[in-house]
Amino acid sequence: MKKKLRPLNFLIIAALFLGACNLPSGTTGEDTVGTAAAQTLAAVLSATPLPGAVTPSFTPLSQPATLTPIPTNANTNTPVPTATSNCNLMQFITDVTIPDGTIVSPSQAFTKTWRIKNVGTCTWTPSYAIVFSSGNSMNGPATQALTSNVNPGQSVDISVNLTAPATPGDYTAYWKLRDGSGVLFNQFYVQIKVQNSVTPTYTLPPAIVFAVTGVTFNVTGTCPNFSYTVNVTTNGAGTVNLHRIFSDGGTDTLPRTLNFASAGTQSFTEPVYFGVAGSSSWTDIYIDSPNHQQFGRATFTCP
Repeated sequence: MKKKLRPLNFLIIAALFLGACNLPSGTTGEDTVGTAAAQTLAAVLSATPLPGAVTPSFTPLSQPATLTPIPTNANTNTPVPTATSNCNLMQFITDVTIPDGTIVSPSQAFTKTWRIKNVGTCTWTPSYAIVFSSGNSMNGPATQALTSNVNPGQSVDISVNLTAPATPGDYTAYWKLRDGSGVLFNQFYVQIKVQNSVTPTYTLPPAIVFAVTGVTFNVTGTCPNFSYTVNVTTNGAGTVNLHRIFSDGGTDTLPRTLNFASAGTQSFTEPVYFGVAGSSSWTDIYIDSPNHQQFGRATFTCP
């Protein structure tokens, strides 16, 4: 298919042809043709547009376009409070009362006291409290506020009233500290062993049977006149009846009764006449009661 020559292209070609026919003298063909062609093209381009032709127009932007960022959705969740580093820190020092493993009776009331130290940088105020955390509460309070300020580096004794469970067993209750903003930190506990009360039994020693436990003699004097002291010892309070036994088989005409208020020794002294040269004799003591036993002896010798 042949393409049709557009009117504008036709005019340009015609102008170039006519200009070439009217070249001035004294110029070369190439220069003259180039100059004429350029002048003709400029005249054509500046000419009045043909009817029906559309002249493109451009409207420059008055200022650079401004991009508006699309806002992102804001996070509306409230963060969970957490402890500030080095602010709320606790150190356990000792169990002032009820050390771990203390034995208590079922349902026994007791007071647990911990000694703790503030090793953080924040002061514990009365807005701070101890809070039951886990385990067996032992009927203790859910929370208990501190009663005074505890400055950094300061120790404090914290007590809580508790009641042991009614059933025997091992029980532990865990507690934490809570600051004024509701932040929980650190942990300490109480640990007890609940046991039924054991009634102690005592075995009485054998009943003490009153008795004379010993008789000794001290002999003084020389032949034929002697004397002797009898020392009677008992293990407790009671009455002792006794009489003397002589080596010649004679009968004692002076039996004695000794009363003891407690365990101890009582003594009595008797004279003896013995004047048989080259011989000796003796005297024993017979306990009629409580022992029914013979003790001896005092010996008398004449040269």
